[in-house]
Amino acid sequence: MAHGPSRSVACGIFPDQGTNPCLLNRQADSQPLRHQGSPLIRSSHVKRDLPDRDTQALLSTTQAMELRRRDYRVERPLLNQEQLEELGSQTSATGTLQWRTWFQCSHARARALLLQYFPVLAWLPQYPVRDWLLGDLLSGLSVAIMQLPQGLAYALLAGLPPVFGLYSSFYPVFIYFLFGTSRHISVGTFAVMSVMVGSVTESLAPDEAFLQALNSTVNVTARDAARVQAASTLSVLVGLFQVGLGLVHFGFVVTYLSEPLVRAYTTAASVQVFVSQLKYVFGLHLSSRSGPLSLIYLIGATGISYGVGLQHRFGVDVVGKIPARLLPPVAPSPQLFARLVGNAFAIAVVGFAIAISLGKIFALRHGYRVDSNQELVALGLSNLIGGIFQCFPVSCSMSRSLVQESTGGNTQVAGAISSLFILIIIVKLGELFQDLPKAVLAAAIIVNLKGMLMQFTDICSLWKANRVDLLIWLVTFVATILLNLDLGLAVAVVFSLLLVVVRTQLPHYSVLGQVPDTDIYRDVAEYSEAREVPGVKVFRSSATVYFANAELYSDTLKQKCGVNVDHLISQKKKLLRKQELKLKRLQKENKLPKQAAASKGTSISINVNTSVIDIESNDVEGSKAKQVSTGTELEGIAASGQEDAKAPDMSSLKTLGLPQPDFHSLILDLSSLSFVDTVCLKSLKNIFRDFREIEVEVYMAACHSPVVTQLEAGHFFDASITKQHLFASVHDAVIFALQHPRSSPVNPVLVTKL
Repeated sequence: MAHGPSRSVACGIFPDQGTNPCLLNRQADSQPLRHQGSPLIRSSHVKRDLPDRDTQALLSTTQAMELRRRDYRVERPLLNQEQLEELGSQTSATGTLQWRTWFQCSHARARALLLQYFPVLAWLPQYPVRDWLLGDLLSGLSVAIMQLPQGLAYALLAGLPPVFGLYSSFYPVFIYFLFGTSRHISVGTFAVMSVMVGSVTESLAPDEAFLQALNSTVNVTARDAARVQAASTLSVLVGLFQVGLGLVHFGFVVTYLSEPLVRAYTTAASVQVFVSQLKYVFGLHLSSRSGPLSLIYLIGATGISYGVGLQHRFGVDVVGKIPARLLPPVAPSPQLFARLVGNAFAIAVVGFAIAISLGKIFALRHGYRVDSNQELVALGLSNLIGGIFQCFPVSCSMSRSLVQESTGGNTQVAGAISSLFILIIIVKLGELFQDLPKAVLAAAIIVNLKGMLMQFTDICSLWKANRVDLLIWLVTFVATILLNLDLGLAVAVVFSLLLVVVRTQLPHYSVLGQVPDTDIYRDVAEYSEAREVPGVKVFRSSATVYFANAELYSDTLKQKCGVNVDHLISQKKKLLRKQELKLKRLQKENKLPKQAAASKGTSISINVNTSVIDIESNDVEGSKAKQVSTGTELEGIAASGQEDAKAPDMSSLKTLGLPQPDFHSLILDLSSLSFVDTVCLKSLKNIFRDFREIEVEVYMAACHSPVVTQLEAGHFFDASITKQHLFASVHDAVIFALQHPRSSPVNPVLVTKL
């Protein structure tokens, strides 16, 4: 398969050959180079002499003419993959072993690692006190004012005494100040995280497990102690997961949580939060439930209590005693690890997803960068250290983050100030909030859910924009409502990933045609002016080909080509098999008379040749006869060989009486391939084999360099499929196919070698 370097690919429509290769048209006179694809108007010469209206009219007319003549011409040699690599001087990319740099030790590397894991050492020494301190101070106080009621309220969501919400608003916030990279998010208690923690604590320490035998009342002190231990142990596990994922640079895990999934999940969580607070708003004492359909049981109990009139007038519940001190650190309970590990991983991922989403929004708005891996480490240390001091898992709050930004906050100094203010409340001012009704806290929680509940409007916008994303939104919401937060998240992630796989299994396949007078090829079903090149089929898939859709790719290719390839091959093999059997039968029939004649000649010579003289004379005559016979056979073989050379190939479709395809070349546009696996390699080789069987040559085009490297690593190229079958573009392949139409079937040896 020879490729002359003199062939050129003409991308324009002008017939003149005076243009230099790979250059745009240059004017023949001394005018500057002008790209005809861009409407450059030399209007400065006429603008001084004509009125503005005439100038605008002239400009519009000239622009229209330029747009109509928006053509360009490029001449270059026709390039296959071998020639492209030679022309571009391709060299194999030397892969840098990143792990080797991990063990290098130097002063600069030590300093870089220190600043990477302690970002506060990088920005705090350069902190502009005069410009930013006042704004951070006001922002910190504003956030602390919001943090106080939210901390108390979200502790109720977690099934814990309200004071532990204050602890969770102090320790994690100050730890994030040291290790975080976002300057505007407000770390601390969050409704979604709290309700996830509450589902865990209520399942591990339900009210029924702490009923007193005497009066069937709940031992609140023992129950709260068990729930605090479970929540703090859960926080330690969440922190360990987040720190571990951050250290191994696993921050990309959040990419599997799409925006519709996160918004639907937080909307469903807000519904659960809203329902869980109704008992505090109306002063109802209901037994808590967790697990699947727990939301339905709550709602049901409230309706029965209201409808039947079982509600009695209880005293108003208040926050209760707030110790004026910090609690000492407590080691987590290893016995709970096995029961908490699944929930801990889910909470770790959700907490990080919420924090990094808000962090990237503020970073983009203010022009700085957020390190996702360091954010994992920072959140993990906040939860890990906070869990040791009996805090429950935290993330960041959208409402507080917006307040921190809008009130002038510039750095996490605002977060440090808010945590110190919470510390003062815990130590000195906690007694002032002991008589705060829980109904007030529940009302504050419900009001703060307004933003998340407004996400129901996503249904209308997604219906218009992308209904696949709407399906993800609805499945996530329903699963979270019915199956609780942990199982709902798992179902949502699995469904989202399965949907991605299904979408790659059902890509858009198309036969391409050439747009007139261009080197552009588009789907003939979508572009009415695109025309198929006579004798050439161009096929493209919108998705990469791998084990999940390789068979569908091959089947659709054969269907789109309009030829029943498998049936044609089977018919060809049957006819060839019949020919082979017929030939063997004829050879057998011709061989029997020859053997009989040979045996008869032997018996006569023995009976007649009785004397030595006769034997000698007969030997001479026999040798002469043998020479004559041998010469006659050689002449016959030569003559038959000449006849065979002139005769048509008995294995061709035309000779066998089978229909021939209306195209002689097939071009596979592989521009959508991002990777190949072994199944894809075998599928491509089978395509070459099958279409060569029906006398159609196969070419490939527009393959990216990483994919070519994978083809080489998979030993795809061999004597029958070389890089000369792979072209730089579809247009290159089409031109070569038109210049080399296949007129004879392929050598059977090459086919069988595949």
